[in-house]
Amino acid sequence: MPKVQVNNSDTELEYDNQDNLLTVLEQAKFSVHYQCREGYCGACRCRLVSGNIKYLQEPLAFVRQGEFLPCCSIPISDITIELPD
Repeated sequence: MPKVQVNNSDTELEYDNQDNLLTVLEQAKFSVHYQCREGYCGACRCRLVSGNIKYLQEPLAFVRQGEFLPCCSIPISDITIELPD
């Protein structure tokens, strides 16, 4: 089971292969801004510090290298992420 470490947090989440990363973060009480939940708007953009993710569907929003959209992705290895301020 991949682990999700949130930068600047002591919290390490275990990904249970059931939901996208945005839902997992919300269930752990992290506040992540979003609008569409489907990769269209890019509002939930986060930085991927380490590890690998996979998109459930390819996002339509522009995503820079080193960033990802948790609303439409899952971890495929242990990851460390940085949430936006």
